[in-house]
Amino acid sequence: MTIFNLHQGSLPLLVSVPHNGTRVPDDIAQRLTPEARAVPDTDWDMARMYAWVIEAGGSLIVPEHSRYVIDLNRGEDDVSLYPGQNTTGLCPTVQFSGAPVYLPQAEPDETEVRARVERYWRPYHNALSTELQRLLDLHGRVILWEGHSIKGELPFLFDGRLPDLNLGTASTTSCTPETQQRIEAVLAAQEDFDFVVNGRFKGGYITRNYGKPATGIEAIQLEMSQRVYMDEAKGIWDANKAERIQQLVRAMIEAALG
Repeated sequence: MTIFNLHQGSLPLLVSVPHNGTRVPDDIAQRLTPEARAVPDTDWDMARMYAWVIEAGGSLIVPEHSRYVIDLNRGEDDVSLYPGQNTTGLCPTVQFSGAPVYLPQAEPDETEVRARVERYWRPYHNALSTELQRLLDLHGRVILWEGHSIKGELPFLFDGRLPDLNLGTASTTSCTPETQQRIEAVLAAQEDFDFVVNGRFKGGYITRNYGKPATGIEAIQLEMSQRVYMDEAKGIWDANKAERIQQLVRAMIEAALG
C-alpha cells in the first residue's frame, strides 16, 4: 500500500502538502458519516498547485490518505497547536464545520490511533526527515515549504473571512528573520491578494518541529484560501486563478531560497 509519493530533486527545497490525500481505507470509511466520506476538509489540489516544483528541480512529498485517517501535520502526542481555539485532532473526530466525522460509537479508540500512527504517520515523517537531511548534506541549508489550503470562511475555526494568503513561521522561529523578510517583501510588492503573517495559522507541527534555522533547516507554511485558485462553492480548480497564484507562490519560494 502506498503511503506517500516522494519526488527527489536537486535544489535545497522540499515542498510538503500533508493534507492533499483523499484515500480512506474501507474499514474506516464505513464508519464515517455520509458527509465525511466526501473528505470535505481536504487541501484540494495542493499537489497540483506545487507540481511546478518538480520541473524546477525541487523535492515534493505528497501523501495518499486523507487527514481523516490521520493528520500528518499534528504531533503523534496530539497536543493542540492552538490552545484555547477550536481545532481538530490527530485522528479527527470533528469536521471543520463542527459536524462529527464518525457515526455514533464508531470513533477510533487509543489503540487504533496508535496503530494509525505507525502505519501512516511515521512513514511520512521518516521520509520527510530523511529527505531534509539529504538536501542539507548536499547544500548546507534547505527550505521546507508547507503547502496548505482551506475554505476562506469557517466559523467553527475562525471569525470572519480568512485572508487570501496566510504565512506562518511560528512567529519567526522556524526560519531566519531575513528569510521571512524576503518573502514578505514579495507579498508586499503585489496587489492582487491580501495576506497576513503569523495570524490565525502560524504553522503546524511540521513547520514547528522541523524548522530549526540554527541547523540549516528553515520551514515556512503557506495556508491559502481556496477562493484564490478554485471555485470554492463548486470545489472546482480554476486554471486562470491558479496560474496567477502559482506565479506569486513561485516568487515567494525563490525569495525564501535567496
